[in-house]
Amino acid sequence: MGTKTLPANKLPALIGLILALALGCLPWEHYLIGGDSMSALLGREALFWAQGAFVLLWLRLVEKRPLASIGLRRPTWGTLGYGLLAALALILVFVVHFGFLVPHFHLDGAHAGAVRAGILSRPLWYRVLLVLRAAVVEEILYRGYLIEKVRDLSGSTILAVLVSVAAFTYAHLGGWGAVQLIPVAAGGVIFALLYVWKRDLPSNMLAHFITDGIGFLLGG
Repeated sequence: MGTKTLPANKLPALIGLILALALGCLPWEHYLIGGDSMSALLGREALFWAQGAFVLLWLRLVEKRPLASIGLRRPTWGTLGYGLLAALALILVFVVHFGFLVPHFHLDGAHAGAVRAGILSRPLWYRVLLVLRAAVVEEILYRGYLIEKVRDLSGSTILAVLVSVAAFTYAHLGGWGAVQLIPVAAGGVIFALLYVWKRDLPSNMLAHFITDGIGFLLGG
């Protein structure tokens, strides 16, 4: 029996997937720029944007695929509607988690609270940049690119969703702690299902921006 080999036209997608997982799951920005000064924070934000730009350049220049292949297309009224709907679902997840699960099961949310307090202590303009970057770069990386590449390579939408949720959740482990991972994972499922359903990445970005904006822009 012969051994199946990966078609040559799939190799760039496989390499891109490996690189995207490495960029998304390893804290490269903290390895390269340490400290909590504003210059360090902005430097790390620039590295996050560079990750998103790298993925898009790889898609266009190496894979020769259009941006629409990962759901990046012109927004429509549907983008607004579905983005708002997903944001409501995400907000409900956080309300149930912190309003019921954390106190009912006596979960320790102190670490997540301290992280949020630290973010809220920063200037509003920086928090806007933070929320905007998370909404844009994380949706490009964890939803549009990862889901499409895993689906292209495996033929399985279910596997693509699982990889997306796992990578998104793992990426938040170091900064937020275990308790925060419950709503993060649930949010990852909502984001992934929205993308698979509509393949409209701007609607994901809008939902992400609204959800994070409520948490980080309406306080402090």
